[in-house]
Amino acid sequence: MRDLAAGLGYLAKGQKWVARHGRWWAFGMIPALITLAGYVVALFLLGGWAGDIAAWATPFADHWASFWQDLLRTTLAALVFVGGLLLSVLTFTAVTLLVGQPFYEELCEKVDETEGGAPTPPDVPLWRELVVAARDSLFVLVRAGGFAVLLFGAGFVPVVGQTVVPVLGFLVSGFFLTLELTSVALQRRGVPQRERLRLLRGRLGLAFGFGVPLVLGFLVPLVTVVAMPGAVAGATLLARDLAPVEEEPATDEDPAGEDPAGGDPAEGEPADPTAVPDLPEYRAQQPAAANPYADNPYAGNPYAGNPYANDAHAAAPRPAEPNPHRSA
Repeated sequence: MRDLAAGLGYLAKGQKWVARHGRWWAFGMIPALITLAGYVVALFLLGGWAGDIAAWATPFADHWASFWQDLLRTTLAALVFVGGLLLSVLTFTAVTLLVGQPFYEELCEKVDETEGGAPTPPDVPLWRELVVAARDSLFVLVRAGGFAVLLFGAGFVPVVGQTVVPVLGFLVSGFFLTLELTSVALQRRGVPQRERLRLLRGRLGLAFGFGVPLVLGFLVPLVTVVAMPGAVAGATLLARDLAPVEEEPATDEDPAGEDPAGGDPAEGEPADPTAVPDLPEYRAQQPAAANPYADNPYAGNPYAGNPYANDAHAAAPRPAEPNPHRSA
């Protein structure tokens, strides 16, 4: 239950993030609007051709009575249109992510920058990213299609098909929707597709809490377009929980207890004689262990005890020297 609440919380945090950054919300809607316009045109054309498709698929009904013929072909045309509508709902997110790969890459990067701990994205060209995104989306669609076939068959089971199968359908759709939305952020972190699948399998509650409300919301027209930027932002926050970025160790300072010359005193390894030790900064004041000149032996008079300081003959009278310039 904790992961379920956390997944719902990431969805709410993503919507709050784009609400605080309105420019990025409008920026993130551009791919969804482009995809929506394409799907509207495709569904419009499918609606116009559904009758022709039904007639082409039922040549055996050409000689039926008009009532039964119209009933069969109208029903088949409606099923064709509903099938196309269902296919558009299932593929809308994948196609939007494929179209919006450069847009959502920028959005994920901005979310990482604002939250801190942004990863270093792999240095690959844009065309390579699009190819990888298309391959990953196809991988998800194939797996989701397999589950859809199984659930479709289980839907014919009495009682179970009307109660359990719809719930399972929403859970499966929510899981794969979460896998699709987190693919952009996890791809930036260098996590391959199968590893993403393994990570979400280990946190099913997180995937269901994030994806199932989105599936229910995407059933409402235009909600997908409005909520997609916030869904991508929330998926980025969720990806930060699944695959946190490890901080690189500091290289400008030596770890404590490590010899600057390369030796490890804790393990008794000798220091490398060729290594240059860390020198103090120029003119930086360094504390001295002890001052050997604190007691200067020459501070006083070194000749205080000189026996010749007081001459014994200094006070003796001396004879006057004759002045050669004085007349007698």
